[in-house]
Amino acid sequence: MGIPRYDEIQLPALEVLKDKKPRKRIEVEKPLVDYFQLTDEETSQMYDSGNGPVFTDRVQWALSYLNMAGLVQKPKRGIYEISEDGLKVLANPKSLNQVMESRLAERDSKKKKEKNATTTISSSENDLTPEENLYNSYEGIRKTIYREILDTILSKSPREFEKLVVHVLQKMGYGGEVKNSGQVTQYSNDGGIDGIIKEDVLGFGRIHIQAKRYSLDNNVPREDIQKFVGALAVAQSDKGVFITTSDFTKGAYQYTESLNSSTKIVLINGIELAKYIYDYSIGMQTEKVIELKKLDSDYWDEMTDDEKK
Repeated sequence: MGIPRYDEIQLPALEVLKDKKPRKRIEVEKPLVDYFQLTDEETSQMYDSGNGPVFTDRVQWALSYLNMAGLVQKPKRGIYEISEDGLKVLANPKSLNQVMESRLAERDSKKKKEKNATTTISSSENDLTPEENLYNSYEGIRKTIYREILDTILSKSPREFEKLVVHVLQKMGYGGEVKNSGQVTQYSNDGGIDGIIKEDVLGFGRIHIQAKRYSLDNNVPREDIQKFVGALAVAQSDKGVFITTSDFTKGAYQYTESLNSSTKIVLINGIELAKYIYDYSIGMQTEKVIELKKLDSDYWDEMTDDEKK
């Protein structure tokens, strides 16, 4: 039979999930191997580019499209379970293709409307160069990954978030070559300080950190920044970094800007944090590198032209 296409995997994947039990992708994939009677060679077959096993990738795409169509839910990152709409499709399997086409078309239409509503300068894809289209696709992928990063962080404990932000600042170069420059403070009675970065060997320079793992719609208010300023004063520090997975209220930003020069606080919101994690490859893997080339004018201009042309 060979390795099935991702759309051929969708209905069997729903069958695997029909008992409403939440499953990881690998727990969906294993029964599908038996269903399609795949050999070990077929299940381990890799893409020529080296970007992972073909069957695993197609199962992932099948689940992603089912999720986008609302037939499969993701109660948390990496976990899949069938929805009520998915159960309805299983009761009438022949409706799958029609439901998928309708739901995905509706989703695409909604996205286009949202994009048009927020875009001040519009241009069709036909007006863009191939390089511009590629760049726009790249930016779209980055933003999707940013959201995945934040969703993953929110699935971890607050303590792990504190360790993460210290690691991020170290990867950004703070602490330099100082051994054990980053420190996460004790979990309770920390005095409003979640982490400390030593800027020099003797520890004369220190950056104090406050980390708030808030839901994406729960912005950090001015009052939290004021408490952090008070904690810095107690710690006799004039440098602070406040990092959150959400964002800060307008009042929080205004208060930070109004601080006198003796106290410097940097605010890092969720999107900025995700960008740093992405750019500094913290817990990230490079999936594919695309190399674009153009003609070297100096090289070709040195050649003699054909006078007949």
